[in-house]
Amino acid sequence: MSSATATLTPSPAVVPTVSSTAALTLANVLYEKRGAIAYVTVTRPKVLNALNTPRSSRFGQGVLDLIENLGKPVIAAVNGFALGGGCETAMACTIRIAVEHAKFGQPEVALGLLPGGGGTQRLPRLVGKGRALQLILSGEMISAQEAHRIGLVNEIVPAADLITRAEAILNKIASNAPVAVKFSLEAVNKGLETSQGEGLLLEASYFGLCAGTEDKKEGTSAFLEKRMPQFQGR
Repeated sequence: MSSATATLTPSPAVVPTVSSTAALTLANVLYEKRGAIAYVTVTRPKVLNALNTPRSSRFGQGVLDLIENLGKPVIAAVNGFALGGGCETAMACTIRIAVEHAKFGQPEVALGLLPGGGGTQRLPRLVGKGRALQLILSGEMISAQEAHRIGLVNEIVPAADLITRAEAILNKIASNAPVAVKFSLEAVNKGLETSQGEGLLLEASYFGLCAGTEDKKEGTSAFLEKRMPQFQGR
């Protein structure tokens, strides 16, 4: 199964993929595949890795919706500033880890705007309405430690361990049944868009689909036989 890591500084992002080594260089983005992981790195140091504002808010939202609903885990590995669109990109990822000196914020109101890439929707879902409004309305920047305290960041790690830790998380996820991982992501993401009752129905339907897979049989057999499972993604 594939996964990804997105870095918002001169460190690479990580995504598990299915091909061997390949590299692609874009203007301000580095893209590379290593084994089962794809690395996407934003490199705009002169502007603190700020992202260009798209002409349409819906365009930016669509790009981040694609990341969020990729069906594979994506880790944001933040090694610097994640402000505005950078913070919104990180929030669209499955998991966020950051170095001790990382900074987060939604400063759009200081520019006469509001977050237009999903910030007004994803931030309250991650940290709660009150904390989200404080960050959005004040435009203030917060430290990695504060971001971790309020639930915006999953982990804080030393800069030297950032990519290694992202890879470890992705490799652990990739060792599980691909179909189960995909449906777990969909159950959580789609469930947040509806009521708890409807979310439970969604969960039950995905549970039923997983129960009929070859991977479920393999997982059960491996558990009983005390061996590592060999999942095939079907």
